[in-house]
Amino acid sequence: MQKIEHIGIAVKDLEKSESLFSLLLNTPVYKREEVENQQVITSFLRNGPNKIELIQGTNEDSVISKFVEKKGEGIHHIALAVDDIKSEMIRLQRAGFQLLNEEPTIGADNKWVCFLHPKSCNGVLIELCQERK
Repeated sequence: MQKIEHIGIAVKDLEKSESLFSLLLNTPVYKREEVENQQVITSFLRNGPNKIELIQGTNEDSVISKFVEKKGEGIHHIALAVDDIKSEMIRLQRAGFQLLNEEPTIGADNKWVCFLHPKSCNGVLIELCQERK
């Protein structure tokens, strides 16, 4: 693991949340993108070396929309940067962590991603991220 890559926050209204977090962090949103395979629109803010990802579901059936409906807005996941996502997936699975996907998928911000089940991480959804080249 290299570092905490970002903290993902599930939101109901992306524009309203962008304004709130831009004001809070005193920095503008630097990137907004739709990730169709995850049914979300994301916005990223950077404050020094730290990044916040705001995530809004694009329809009622998206995982994020269901999360917000059930638990309300708030921290959704912590993302960890890795050099080699496939080897980290193998290592973690062998160590007893439950992966939510068998292969890395394309995520936001030009990353390969894989999620670890919260049940195997003390209730925290963990996302592994590797830069796509």
